[in-house]
Amino acid sequence: MSIDTAAKYAESHEYAKVEGGLVVVGISDHAQAELGDIVFVELPALGKVLAKGQTFGTVESVKAASDLYMPLSGQVKAVNEALQGDPALVNKEPYLGGWMIKIQPSNILELETLMDAKTYAGSIGEA
Repeated sequence: MSIDTAAKYAESHEYAKVEGGLVVVGISDHAQAELGDIVFVELPALGKVLAKGQTFGTVESVKAASDLYMPLSGQVKAVNEALQGDPALVNKEPYLGGWMIKIQPSNILELETLMDAKTYAGSIGEA
């Protein structure tokens, strides 16, 4: 199980990673492994403003459908269009090609409320 040490993690297994002036959001390697083969990803429209904890989309796998929650508040500036044609990218590389959205955070300090990689690893029994 890989954990991106540059990212911060929500209890609901979404990650947030600062990249330039934006924050990249996706689900952790642990989350994709628990879900199994991902067959569909529904993501928000560009420009949508969402609050921390609000649902921003859905991921469907052969096992279940799960809501995706915003790890911090912000406006959607990019959506990973590649997931429409190949949702399995989330399984293959959740921290690279399998990212979901990029947001302009409304309050970057919300990052401090998320778990660092070491704390997240402990929360999923990987420590």
